[in-house]
Amino acid sequence: MPGLQDTIAALMRHRKRPLPAQRRAVSRMQETTNFGANPGALRMLVYRPDFLPPGAPLVVVLHGCTQSAEAYAHGAGWLDLADRHGFIVVAPEQTQANNPSLCFNWFNPGDVRRDEGEAASIRAMVDVAVRAFGADPTRIFVTGLSAGGAMTSALLAAYPEVFAAGAVVAGLPHGAAASVQEAFAAMAAAQPREQQHWGDKVRAASAHAGPWPRIAIWHGDADATVRPGNRDAIIAQWRDVHDLNLTPTRTDNLAGHRREVWANAAGDPTIECVTIGGMGHGAAVGAAGPDGCGEAGPYLIETGLSSAQEIARFFGIAKPGVARAAPRLKDPPPAHHGFDPGAVITRALRAAGLMK
Repeated sequence: MPGLQDTIAALMRHRKRPLPAQRRAVSRMQETTNFGANPGALRMLVYRPDFLPPGAPLVVVLHGCTQSAEAYAHGAGWLDLADRHGFIVVAPEQTQANNPSLCFNWFNPGDVRRDEGEAASIRAMVDVAVRAFGADPTRIFVTGLSAGGAMTSALLAAYPEVFAAGAVVAGLPHGAAASVQEAFAAMAAAQPREQQHWGDKVRAASAHAGPWPRIAIWHGDADATVRPGNRDAIIAQWRDVHDLNLTPTRTDNLAGHRREVWANAAGDPTIECVTIGGMGHGAAVGAAGPDGCGEAGPYLIETGLSSAQEIARFFGIAKPGVARAAPRLKDPPPAHHGFDPGAVITRALRAAGLMK
C-alpha cells in the first residue's frame, strides 16, 4: 500500500515536459542573478513591460508545484496584465535541488521565517526590483498558486510591512504545517483551530503591529488536492488579524461564482473570497474575448473568469472590467495528460487514511 514516502519518491522520479505556454513565456522574462546572499537558493525572473510609468506597482507571482515561473506568470495572465496596466512582475522560481517537485517549501519553518530561507530570498528580490525599476514601495503585492499560495500566506505574515495586499489561490493559511507529513494532512483537511489560533500565527511571525495587508482568496469548491477547508482557515486567519466580523459585509455573484467581501470600518474591502463552483485544483483563467488574458494549461483552468485580472482589480492596479458569465463546471478538467502529481498525492493521502 503506498504511503507518504512513496508519494515523495514518485514525485522525485517524474519531470513535467515543457508545454507550449512555457516555451512562449521564457522569452518574455529576464533572469537576475545578483540579488544578495539568496539563502533560499531560488532563481529570480523579472518581467518589465515596454510601458512602465514612474513609480509603477510591483507584483510577486509564485508558481505551484511542477510548474516553472514563466509558465505560471504567462498562463495565469500576469504578463498580459503587466503590459496593459504598467506594472513589474517578479517571479521567483524554485529549483529541483531545493524541492524535487519544484514546490516552494512553505511547510519548512526555516524557509518561511522572517529573514530566513526562501522568504528572505524573495524579500531580497523585491528590494532589488524596487531599486532597479523605481517601483512604488507602497504598492508591492504578492500572489501564488497552491504551494505558491501557501508561500504567499507566509510572506504576508513574515513581511506585512512590505506588501500592501496579497492573493492566495488554492493555498493554505500561514502556520498550517511544519513538516512534509503535516503538509499532506493540512492539504487533505484543514486543521480545526479557533480563529484566534490562526491570527496568532500571523502576529507571531513579525514584530509588526499594523496596518495589515489586505487579502484575496480564490479556491475551487471541487479541489481534492488542497481541500476548500483551507480557504475557510485563511479567511479566519485574516479576519482575526483585521478584527472583522464573522459575517461578510456583502455576498454577491461574480460571473456565476460566489464572492464574499469583508470590509473594514471605513468600508474598504479588506478580505475578498471567490469560490469557483465545480473547479478542481488550479487557478481560474479567462483567456477568451477582448479582455481575455493568459492561457489554459496544467493547473490553469479555463473558466471564462480570470483570477489574475480580478486579483489585480482587488490590488487596485487594474481598471475594473466587466466579468463574463461562465457556466458552472461539472467535472474539473484534468491538469494534463500523463503524470499528475495531484492525483498521486490524493491516492497516497487516501491510502494513509488522511483523506476519504
